[in-house]
Formats: sequence, C-alpha cells, structure tokens
Amino acid sequence: MSFEKQPELTGPTLFLRGLRESDRAALFRAASAPENWAGHPSKDRWKPEVFDAYFDFLMNAGGTLVVITRSNGQVIGCSRYYDSPDIAGDIGIGFTFVHHSFWGGVVNRELKKLMLDHAFTSFERVWFHIDPSNLRSQKATRKLGVDVMEDTMVDLGSGALVWKRFCLTKQSWRALTLD
Repeated sequence: MSFEKQPELTGPTLFLRGLRESDRAALFRAASAPENWAGHPSKDRWKPEVFDAYFDFLMNAGGTLVVITRSNGQVIGCSRYYDSPDIAGDIGIGFTFVHHSFWGGVVNRELKKLMLDHAFTSFERVWFHIDPSNLRSQKATRKLGVDVMEDTMVDLGSGALVWKRFCLTKQSWRALTLD
C-alpha cells in the first residue's frame, strides 16, 4: 500500500505540508514559549538545544507536517505520521504540538480532521501514543471517540516507556464526523 506521509492538506484555516530544513527557525519560534510544553513530558523543548535535537529527529524520521495558518502563513506547530508499533501495517499520528495561543480553539480539531481524513483513505485504524502525564493530549484525543489501553511500548524514538495507547477506527471516525 502506498501512503503519502507528507501530503499537502488544506482546511478552512490551516495548511499542512511536509517539514523542510528551512522550517527550523519558524518552527522554533512556534515552540519557544515554555507554556507550549506545560503538561508535556519534554518540558524543556522550548530551549534551543533541546528543540534542535527534536527537529533533527523529526527530519530524520520523516512523516512530519508543519502546521501553517492560511490567514498569514505563520508556522504554528507540527504533527507526524509514523508506522504504528501496535499492529504492523497501521499508522500512528503524534509528535504534535501547536503554539499555546492556538489551544482551546478550532486548530487541533482541524489539524486532526485533515490528518485523519487523509489517513483513512489508506488505513482502517489510526493509533495515538501519549505519555500518561500528558493529560491535555489525552483529553483532546478522547474527544475523537477512541479506545484507550495502557501498555509498555517500544521504539517510539525514546525506548521502552509506558504509553497510553488510543485506537481510532475508520468506522468510528465516520460516525463522529457525520454527526
């Protein structure tokens, strides 16, 4: 199966496209506020040296999309498609952040809708892996109508850790988006 992990996706207020090296400075500006990482396990990702390692990981891993506002072309965050370690042949969405000034609005919904609609053109299930301490991301993901499991996962880029695993099926997504 051929799946484009770095498509161009356009919504009412957002444009997503593949991450480029030339995005480093703009994405750092979006990431550089300590508030962005409140409740996140990597609380110091706003520091240049920590962010640079994260950016290098995203570039090398592939599948990362930058999140850009259509109104002014501002880079406000990123998200990533990755091969799910849960079931071979499934896809995951994660490594997501958006600048805190965009929390609580339509951005996360639109971002997830664009990415999920694209993923479900090729997959029956999409997985989300969230650190147990990241309550904000868990709450947002639960709104999608997912199944939640807790298990020790390996090879998400940081070794064996306990992750909350969320699985969303194409059928559940279609039912949610038709409501």
